[in-house]
Amino acid sequence: MTPAEQSKAARKICELAPIVPVIVVRDVAHAAPLAKALIAGGLPALEVTLRTPCALDAIRAMADIEGGVVGAGTLLTPADVKAAKAAGAKFGVSPGATERLVKACEDEGLPLLPGAATASEVMKLYEMGYDVLKFFPAEASGGAPALKAIGAPIPQVSFCPTGGVSLKNANDYLSLPNVLCAGGSWVAPDNLVQSGNWAGIKALAAEAAALPR
Repeated sequence: MTPAEQSKAARKICELAPIVPVIVVRDVAHAAPLAKALIAGGLPALEVTLRTPCALDAIRAMADIEGGVVGAGTLLTPADVKAAKAAGAKFGVSPGATERLVKACEDEGLPLLPGAATASEVMKLYEMGYDVLKFFPAEASGGAPALKAIGAPIPQVSFCPTGGVSLKNANDYLSLPNVLCAGGSWVAPDNLVQSGNWAGIKALAAEAAALPR
């Protein structure tokens, strides 16, 4: 799967909803009900970060839930890519990009949303064939004004900003012409996940799904 093909697939996923939940699963028993709550609220694309020991098992538990498209976040190495694909991930997200990571996604046929924070990083990935990227860390890299500025000379590239995005500032990003969606963790806060408050998470998802873009 070439970078251009990966970006084409990633674009379709990013267009499913204005927000992609960035999920940290600490107990695999939470995975399926969490996914169902987010999907029911209108957020079908789910990024499970590979930051916990049970993350791959969580992806497996979410992979076949109707209406959802589950991906793996925090891909750092080719081994991460291979494991994520084997677990059932339909897409991958990385904080940055390396040649080995890109090659692994090509070999495994996993659509990648590679991270970039500067114009040079965006240009390098665009030169490789990617035109849908993750802008990360969004707020720390200048926020919506920085992403707007990058879009002026490089309008060919679209983004999913992640990192510091919240309900309060999401519209700042979603209103930009070069933004397809945004990644956010506020729709699946740890306290609601740990307490099993799936109705509360569904309500947060519905609020996020209604954001204009």
